[in-house]
Amino acid sequence: MYHEEEGGKMAAAMVQMSCLYRGMLAVRATGIRPFIPGLVPSQFRAFSVKKVREPELEENPYYNKYQEKIRKLRSAKPQEFNARLEKLNKVKQEPLGHSKQSEFVKVMEQELEKREKQADGSGRFTKDKTLGSILNLDLIQDMSGEEISELWRQYYSTKDTISAVIPSHSFEVIFNRAKSNPVFLYALPQAEGYEFFLGQWSGHQLHFTSLINVQTMGEHAPSQLILYHYSDLQEDKGVVLMTAEMDPKFMTVHLAQCLANQVQLFYGTQRQEIFRLVETFNHKPADFKHMAVIAELEQSGVSPALTSGK
Repeated sequence: MYHEEEGGKMAAAMVQMSCLYRGMLAVRATGIRPFIPGLVPSQFRAFSVKKVREPELEENPYYNKYQEKIRKLRSAKPQEFNARLEKLNKVKQEPLGHSKQSEFVKVMEQELEKREKQADGSGRFTKDKTLGSILNLDLIQDMSGEEISELWRQYYSTKDTISAVIPSHSFEVIFNRAKSNPVFLYALPQAEGYEFFLGQWSGHQLHFTSLINVQTMGEHAPSQLILYHYSDLQEDKGVVLMTAEMDPKFMTVHLAQCLANQVQLFYGTQRQEIFRLVETFNHKPADFKHMAVIAELEQSGVSPALTSGK
């Protein structure tokens, strides 16, 4: 999840939080998707290929079934037996991408992705989600920023998620600050107090997961909410469109809206003393005070008391 240098800066804060907040957090079952997972490019995949010898045939689970036929072939036609063994050896040594192995791997990856989606509630988090997958960009080229904004609001007014239209200048402030301060601690009001969530920027996506997940699973902690910011129209139309996907087992629309509001509060603020909390968390974690976040939330009223509404 974190780059190496970020991990060094955050280590002290993580240890401190683990001690401070453990008694304040509700332990939840882990989610499915990793929290900003580290991707391994296909060209770096390693396949262990050993030279095939006769003893390896005996390790095959079907060896006993065909043992007699193999013995007869080896005795009656040793050259043919050796030729088949050598052919098997060559097939296993073929580079991935130049043999049937590549097709097999592709099929298995597709099957794994399908299973992940089924386990995740039919794919709550969309890989490589683009604005073009939501809006027909050709049809909105002649529309004004205001018209597109209204269209965006109407479209998501009936969806079980959150959305926003962010003015270009506001998003520029938020995004520029996020580049050098990509991680922050957020607090959500719960019946028993506050539950802490960690948010981390990855490009134009902002991933959230509960702090307890980070403490127990590290870089494999699952995302429970992702905010997508689309800057495709930022220059021409003056707006950045935002929407979200969430794991409904752990996140409600109401709580997601609270987190989104806090992003604006802490990253988009004009008050330097508020943004200084973000800077302290990223660059001087030993000096960070979690109660300062809660105090700011209660003073600003950004995170209202938990309700049962959407």
